[in-house]
Amino acid sequence: MNYLIDNFDVVSGLTKTHLYLALLPLLVGFALAVPIGVVMHRVSWLRRTTITVASIAYTIPSLALFVTIPGILGLRILDPLNVVIALSMFSAALLVRAMPEALDSVPPTVVDSANAMGFTTIRRTIGVELPLAIPVLVAGIRVVAVTNISLVSVGSVIGIGGLGQLFTQGYQRDYPGEILAGIIAIVVLALFFDALLYLTGRLLTPWTRA
Repeated sequence: MNYLIDNFDVVSGLTKTHLYLALLPLLVGFALAVPIGVVMHRVSWLRRTTITVASIAYTIPSLALFVTIPGILGLRILDPLNVVIALSMFSAALLVRAMPEALDSVPPTVVDSANAMGFTTIRRTIGVELPLAIPVLVAGIRVVAVTNISLVSVGSVIGIGGLGQLFTQGYQRDYPGEILAGIIAIVVLALFFDALLYLTGRLLTPWTRA
């Protein structure tokens, strides 16, 4: 704790970098997963194929992606974009699987009622199915957010990683206090965003509290 107090400015700066590297991929993955997931929900063979591909993509070690992406895309090894691209792939892989499951949670009677009222497919999806799928979808987003916050620290091995730099620097200096500060900061950050997303989900679905 002494390190956190004595070096609060340093930890704050690393936290900002950490959040950028963790949350930007979450937004990118979400933007990709929603339209893909909606199509998957309607086409069974595409759902099976996409889930298989996403599962394979998620098994690739994150460090391997951090190292190989620069060679494939011609980026510098220390470019933060390497981490953003890799974590965007992981985020999309998880959310693509969560999206059709969230739509599956919508009661068929509600979908039938929307069809009976003359809703078009797009209007029904945006106005009925997606709002009712929020509770399940938010659960998936929470998992991705916490996972990203944890995985960003792996990037410190190649010189990028926000709070993960406290691990490598603490190890190099043989300074356990710095390592402990990094662990505490990352855990607090993960718990904070998990709680924030949970509360956001509750606010967006007032009917679940009725």
